[in-house]
Amino acid sequence: MDGQPYAYAHRPLVEPDWTRLPGYRDVTPAEWEDVQWQRAHCVKNVKQLRDVYGDLLTDAFYEDVERDQAERATMSILLPPQMVNTMVPDAVPTDEAMLADPVRRYMLPALSDRDPDWPSHPHAERDSLHEAEMWAVEGLTHRYPTKVLAELLSTCPQYCGHCTRMDLVGNSTPQVAKHKFDLKPVDRLDAMISYLQRTPGVRDVVVSGGDVANMPWPRLESFVARLLEIESVRDIRLATKALMGLPQHWLSDEVRAGMTRLATVARSRGVSIAIHTHVNAAQQLTPLVAKAAQAMLETGIRDVRNQGVLLRGVNATPKDLLDLCFALQDEAGILPYYFYMCDMIPGSEHWRVSVAEAQRLQHAIMGYLPGFATPRIVCDVPYVGKRWVHQLDEYDEVRGISYWTKNYRTSVERDDADALTRRYAYYDPISSLPPEGQAWWASQREREGALVS
Repeated sequence: MDGQPYAYAHRPLVEPDWTRLPGYRDVTPAEWEDVQWQRAHCVKNVKQLRDVYGDLLTDAFYEDVERDQAERATMSILLPPQMVNTMVPDAVPTDEAMLADPVRRYMLPALSDRDPDWPSHPHAERDSLHEAEMWAVEGLTHRYPTKVLAELLSTCPQYCGHCTRMDLVGNSTPQVAKHKFDLKPVDRLDAMISYLQRTPGVRDVVVSGGDVANMPWPRLESFVARLLEIESVRDIRLATKALMGLPQHWLSDEVRAGMTRLATVARSRGVSIAIHTHVNAAQQLTPLVAKAAQAMLETGIRDVRNQGVLLRGVNATPKDLLDLCFALQDEAGILPYYFYMCDMIPGSEHWRVSVAEAQRLQHAIMGYLPGFATPRIVCDVPYVGKRWVHQLDEYDEVRGISYWTKNYRTSVERDDADALTRRYAYYDPISSLPPEGQAWWASQREREGALVS
């Protein structure tokens, strides 16, 4: 039917020509598809960024990124060539094209991106979801009654500027001295297994970090194999953005053979293993990513799913979301699952959208995708957890404050009689508010400044 708000079109995936970039001009296909070459040639600083782009970009662009690292960034730069190659994928990059590019906007922030008036919300926090507060043992967050999050390590093959675990993951930046695990890795993993063995109410384990692609495969396989021995564990989810950012890892012989072993045991025991990845823009999906997803499905795991993050300037329009979801489903065999609203960490105001905007986006994408592949847009409310954006209890759209309730206690509220009746607040980005709301927040800032002085 003509005249629809969104026009579906089949768009086959294409691997961008990496030789358009000076630093990759002589790279062979064999090198490009080698995971060790990809890891060895990651961009970790502005000097290495210059080595890739050379004179295609001006000093002004490099200085913009460098200033952000010095003044605002909560995550250090780490970009595999695979990820770099998806920025401005269809042309030779220029400053203007790079600044507008959705992948660059969230993977390589520039100071000019940031909100000059409200770079951080007054209620922003380093650990905005209070995950560490809910550690049952170090690195094991027990927030939901039947589910836990196992943070096995604090590194990734790539660092996203909006990382919700910016207090723990990655290298320290001038703004953020990262927390460190105290226990040795083997002791931390042993403590997680021991907790799960004595806590039969937990049936679902998200194995994350960091990114599990950074854990040596034998150690990761051993941990998942131990999970499979726990009778109460019925779902295991491996969280890895690297399925998209470093698909070469998941295509390696060692990983494919190991996943086949784990999937075989899981099926024999009636346990589901799935991979959850993190793709935010359709242009990040290339034939190599689709090949990696297919390779994982061929091992016998249950599914490969995508948990994106809703980001202004990246995917926060109906067209961008639908283009991404169709590319995931049609071309890569990856199930669109969730889009999280960007969490309230420092420096994230220019990425975040309001709850009202998220509600409109959810409405706009309904009816185009199959029901099972229509993602839910969720707000991860502090002390509450994931809530569909239409589940709020009350909403002051002028001041951008929404109130939410929940139906379970987190691990820090076992003795809290009011946990199930209390309303928990979430805050829209101030720049998205009407003038009256922005003025109210400005008055609060002035009042608090006066009290401090």
